[in-house]
Amino acid sequence: MELSTAIAESFRLLFSLDAKLWNIIGVSMKVSLTALLIATPPAVVLGFALATVPFRGRRACVIVLQSFLSFPTVVVGLVLYVLLARSGPFGQWGLLYTQEAMIAGQAMIAFPVLAAFTLAAVQGADRIVRETALSLGASRLRASLTTLFEVRFAVMAGVFNGFGRVISEVGCAMMVGGNIAGLTRSIPTAISLETAKGEFAQGIALGIVLIVLALGVNALLNYFQGEGGMK
Repeated sequence: MELSTAIAESFRLLFSLDAKLWNIIGVSMKVSLTALLIATPPAVVLGFALATVPFRGRRACVIVLQSFLSFPTVVVGLVLYVLLARSGPFGQWGLLYTQEAMIAGQAMIAFPVLAAFTLAAVQGADRIVRETALSLGASRLRASLTTLFEVRFAVMAGVFNGFGRVISEVGCAMMVGGNIAGLTRSIPTAISLETAKGEFAQGIALGIVLIVLALGVNALLNYFQGEGGMK
């Protein structure tokens, strides 16, 4: 198929609401958003604790956390595969090649991103905010929430970056999801499959979706940050 023909066909698939194409997009969105919903609360708590609670070994924990930012996603997939395979410790659960396995993998991938952004944001925040809240009689929880509110845009940036990382992830999704049509086939795994088959139209259409999502996420973050971010 010629490139011009493939591009024209990709737009036809998008605007004709092709069921197969939009099912793939729906699987990706469901898996990625669910993974973020699961990973965000504990990741924010961990990042905040590492930034504010002194304890022996904290520096080592920060180094490990930052190392996980560059951890190959295919290794995450390999670890999950070993755990969820029929002969693995959790094989009886029957989760391999399911959306649940993909969600678990993407939550693991997003977790260090969210925690690292929160850690950096809280470390860069003005300590006076938390100290003032405590001096005015606020509980430690309330003072912590006040600090997080002050750095909410940085934390939000972490969430959006986490979304960008998992929505385009292919290694882990392929290993634990299996790229099953109608069930676990996501945008990046479908692009990989269609390109390998020489069917570029669907791959281009899904690539366009990823680009639109990237632009939309950045536009949304800028919107929440307010007009001051444009100056």
